[in-house]
Amino acid sequence: MRTVVVTYALLGLLAACLPWLGVYPVFLMKLLCFAMFACAYNLLLGFGRMLSFGHAAFFGFAAYVTSWLITAHGAGPAAAVLGGVVIAALLGVVFGGLAIRRRGIYFAMITLALGQLVYFVCLEAPFTGGENGLQGVPRGTLLGVLPLRSDMVMYYLVLGVFAGVFLFIRRVVHSPFGHVLRAIRENESRAISLGYDINRYKLLAFVLSAALTGLAGSLNALVLGFATLSSVQQSTSGEVILMTLLGGTGTFFGPVVGAAIVMTLQEYLSDLVGGWVIAIIGVIFVACVLSFRRGIVGELEALRLRRLHARVAGPAAPA
Repeated sequence: MRTVVVTYALLGLLAACLPWLGVYPVFLMKLLCFAMFACAYNLLLGFGRMLSFGHAAFFGFAAYVTSWLITAHGAGPAAAVLGGVVIAALLGVVFGGLAIRRRGIYFAMITLALGQLVYFVCLEAPFTGGENGLQGVPRGTLLGVLPLRSDMVMYYLVLGVFAGVFLFIRRVVHSPFGHVLRAIRENESRAISLGYDINRYKLLAFVLSAALTGLAGSLNALVLGFATLSSVQQSTSGEVILMTLLGGTGTFFGPVVGAAIVMTLQEYLSDLVGGWVIAIIGVIFVACVLSFRRGIVGELEALRLRRLHARVAGPAAPA
């Protein structure tokens, strides 16, 4: 436990120093938003074994709601973000209520269809701006005290929210609810025989994941100053699945590592190779799936456990 605390402290210190080391704060904020998105998705896939193809619906629709509340109604950033989170959670209740009674590919296809439905709503609804989206979203002042126009102030706010979400997910996973969720993941029939209402636990996990995803989408819209269809389309759902699998499902740092790799490649390779960056990311993903089936962090964790077991077992006794 002491090692975990020290590791978190060092990583937090590094993240706090990155803007002062010359890394562009807006890129860091976007990375943190997608890392938050991946962590929320990992709660569903890694700890609940529910593969959703429509999670971008919560991310993008929350961004639209937050942007609309600010631009059309003059809401403050706190109220607008809260509105996006609430709408994402309600949307999660609808999605989850329809999908959790199915398993495997049927669950995935239901979420895909519902995600596409939300995409067409965002395309046709009058308040979303259609193909142009909502532009010029001001950051405003948080609670009338903290001005968010400065990129540095906004970065530390996003960093603090990300740290809170990360620790919250860790606490949820280690809670009795998290243990039941993992039991359902490992053997659903046994969990039913023990008397657990698995649909209730699945729905709660789905809604929680949707709400945290909505928080990430709302902050992303606030950071960038706009909400567009790219946030709600199917390719965004594919990106977060890639981030989670690349880093390692069922791990805490895996989605963060995966998000950092994918976002960095997109940011710094797009100017060099253009559209080929998608193919390069795809090749890296295939190589990692073939070589690291548990993901990068998952394989490192498995290697650490093997070394620990070998150290505990000690040298073999002579015959």
